[in-house]
Amino acid sequence: MDKKARILELIEILNRASKAYYAEGVEIMSNFEYDAMYDELEALERETGIVMANSPTRNVGYTVQSELPKERHARRMLSLDKTKDRDVLLAWLGDHDGLLSWKLDGLTVVVTYEGGVLTKAVTRGNGDVGEVITENARVFKNIPVSIPHRGRVIVRGEAVIKYKDFEKINEAIDDADAKYKNPRNLCSGSVRQLNSRITAERNVNFFAFSLREAEGFDNGGHLENQMKFMAEQGFETVEYVRVNHDTLLAAVDRFEERVPTFEIPSDGLVLTYDDLVYAASLGETAKVPRDSLAFKWRDQQAETVLREIEWSPSRTGLLNPVAIFDPVELEGTTVSRASVHNLNIMEDFQLGIGDTITVYKANMIIPQIADNLTRSGRLEIPAVCPVCGGATAVRQDAGTKTLICTNPACLAKQVKRFSLFVSRDAMNIEGLSEQTLLKLIGKGFIRSFPDIYGLDAHRNAIIEMEGYGDKSYNNLMKSIEASRHTTPARVLCSLGIPGIGVTTAALIADHCRNDWNQITSLDEETLRGIDGIGDVMSRDYAAFFADPDNAAMVARLTAVLDIDQTYEEKGTALAGKVFVVTGSLVHYKSRKELKNEIEALGGKVTGSVTGSTDYLITNDPGSGSEKNRAAREHGVPILTEDEVIELLRRAK
Repeated sequence: MDKKARILELIEILNRASKAYYAEGVEIMSNFEYDAMYDELEALERETGIVMANSPTRNVGYTVQSELPKERHARRMLSLDKTKDRDVLLAWLGDHDGLLSWKLDGLTVVVTYEGGVLTKAVTRGNGDVGEVITENARVFKNIPVSIPHRGRVIVRGEAVIKYKDFEKINEAIDDADAKYKNPRNLCSGSVRQLNSRITAERNVNFFAFSLREAEGFDNGGHLENQMKFMAEQGFETVEYVRVNHDTLLAAVDRFEERVPTFEIPSDGLVLTYDDLVYAASLGETAKVPRDSLAFKWRDQQAETVLREIEWSPSRTGLLNPVAIFDPVELEGTTVSRASVHNLNIMEDFQLGIGDTITVYKANMIIPQIADNLTRSGRLEIPAVCPVCGGATAVRQDAGTKTLICTNPACLAKQVKRFSLFVSRDAMNIEGLSEQTLLKLIGKGFIRSFPDIYGLDAHRNAIIEMEGYGDKSYNNLMKSIEASRHTTPARVLCSLGIPGIGVTTAALIADHCRNDWNQITSLDEETLRGIDGIGDVMSRDYAAFFADPDNAAMVARLTAVLDIDQTYEEKGTALAGKVFVVTGSLVHYKSRKELKNEIEALGGKVTGSVTGSTDYLITNDPGSGSEKNRAAREHGVPILTEDEVIELLRRAK
């Protein structure tokens, strides 16, 4: 391949990777591979003098594609030149003083203040045109909406989501496929929301790193004065230290030592001249300013042997390749697995079992494959799903090749059934998120509900799973053990019978006076006689227990459970009365506690106010909430918590 052809090939690959990462939130190649290709392209452009208009060495960001308003920047926002060489960094600084700061990995945003008030916020976009996100910026967790300086002020900073918030948001997402890949993608999506309420919920932080304009402020010719000025206005500035030729390398070492525990995503450091007059005299190139230089960590690499590709299942049928290799030490921890992301990356590396590969931690945190030294290409894509044995197929989506299971009955695609089984209102087993369930299903440890109670047989394998260890395993076993002692209503709710949720399961259990044998033997006619159960639900219910496979599974399950079948007669004082509870409570720990007390006296609690509602319970009867308005429209009495306590006391 001639050099021009290679330039064109690299431009196409890098632009496709950038579009996938920045605009679509998909990673089709590792940072390591992207940087290597980028450096190759730059070297070829210097050597040949050929620089194409669409080269990523000329472009500085993603192309704006959302529905947010667009705005052209008054001054083009350039990306920084970079190095991984400490000697290059030292030579660049020379005899000047500089400020060394974290290079935060989020989304760059420009904020403008007029008369001390935040009036506009725009993303960097492609460097020329950004998206206007003013309303979203107003709800950033730590950004000042007003500042003491009354002249026009323009500040650049990085919007980021901290690791703890990223993990918390992902933990709340049951759908493993919907979880965010990294904090940068989550931040980008959060900042560019059309609904600022969602932005506010994501705990986006803003760290100022550059003062572009401050009308009436004399910076004295020093960058550090600008940083201090921004801090005085209420901004959190990116953490920095003042350095010179003698102190620079020691400062770099101190930053590097903190990477594993630093709470904000960072992909390196930024060194900037403190002397603003000197910095301005250097000018800029078509892409990079000459007043700053980015320092990216030189990733510690280790050589190892690829032993296996594990095909990790998802509920959509996607089979994600994960490389399993001989354990190696990286950045102070032992790693033995790394996501390969998709088939494109797997094919680019020409992976084969037994190949010698090099691995590293992206940004010193996430294990990745750096290179395949053997490139045997002997890896076969499985023709059948490792979970169900169904046929697989390769799917092309926007240039990304993935492997899917085509069997609609694949157990991994039914993971929602298992999520329901372990949920709080069912068997209440903590530590089995959808993602963990998929891993256990993928390893063949779980095939049906009773298998959950035999997971202790796989202790060693579970402890070695990513994100697990002795403590997580022990907590899971305690939760599984505690769930054995349960009630008929919980077990019934956990089985996933169509239409049988928490409320209906409780009705059926109550009708059968908690007798489990009677609960599983109900016929359609008897079921239709229970309030709230119709023809379809009764037919599905009876069919479930009549199925021999289901009956065998339930028998296996109940054999390992301790089901409390004791039954207390319920009162009838509130029979036929319908209640709705809204707002916060003072005397009760939860709405569920109040609901249980009402139902113990024969009453019913529903979620919305209708003409058949007898009472609305709220501690704010004068509010204009939707339920309060509905209660007034239907003439439904509104009771405070104190009043309903008195009502319940009299009913007893």
